[in-house]
Formats: sequence, C-alpha cells, structure tokens
Amino acid sequence: MILTPQFIFRNVEAITPAFLRSHGITALVLDVDNTLTGDGSQKLEPSVQSWLDAMRAAGISLTIVSNNTARRVAPFARRVGLAWVPLACKPLPIGLMVARARLRVPRRQMAMVGDQIFTDRMAAGLFGIPCLLVQPRGGDRSKGVRFKRRFEGRFINRYYHRGGTLYE
Repeated sequence: MILTPQFIFRNVEAITPAFLRSHGITALVLDVDNTLTGDGSQKLEPSVQSWLDAMRAAGISLTIVSNNTARRVAPFARRVGLAWVPLACKPLPIGLMVARARLRVPRRQMAMVGDQIFTDRMAAGLFGIPCLLVQPRGGDRSKGVRFKRRFEGRFINRYYHRGGTLYE
C-alpha cells in the first residue's frame, strides 16, 4: 500500500552509504522539519552535519524538498550547503519532479527521506521512489501535523506486522 512504510530508521543518522548502495540509491531528497532538524528550527545538530558530510563523501547527491516557504527553508539550506525546493506540494510529487531534474538522476536511483507518512511517504509512492521514513526529531508545532500523526500508527504497525525492522 502506498502509505505503508518501506523502511523505518531511528533518525537520518541511521541511514548509511552501505544501505543506499545495496539499494542502488545515489541521490536523496531530504525533508527538513523533524527530519534534519526539529520542527521550525534553524539549528542543525552536529551528528546531522556529520551525516551530511559522510553522504557527500560517499558520493550521494542531496537536495532539500519541503512544503515550507522559501523564508523558512532557504536560510537552513544555505547553512548546510544544499539546493532546495520550497512549497513542494507534498503529497503531490511536484517537488520530487523538480528535485530529480536538478539532481539529474534516474528515478530508480532516488529516495525520499522524511518523517511523515501522509506527505513524504505518499509523495515518494506517487512518484515511484522509495521513502526512507525516519522517526520525528521533535514535537510537531502544527495542529495539522499533530492531527495526521494520530492516523500514522496504523500504517507503521502494518510495516512491523509484515516483518519490517527499525534501522538504528
């Protein structure tokens, strides 16, 4: 099902170049809020910066795709040195299409990294790429996100019921 996760990671730092290589992934499209940093935060934890550096060193192409505005995303993206797509319209795959064109990689070599089933996982599924779902880094400030989180458990439970594991 398009909403059931394919992979769940404790956090982005648990995603390794070896895992990506084993799945033929050479490019990652990254969400920001609760994926790379806390919801609405401009602060980047040193462990996430180290992870970004390791991905770059491994030859993994990276870009940010966020539903947030340029005002929110641009300062963060510039600080971490990544290209970015704001107002991505996830769960529609529009932002992923833009990212693929910029990354110049075939779809089969891309994956979405995000924390929400009803935006990140669904957009990836509609675009035909895997989603590497991460557990949220912090609390959700938006009432809309908090509302959607109440319905994610069903799909997460389905993942584990089908033999899925938490990558740590």
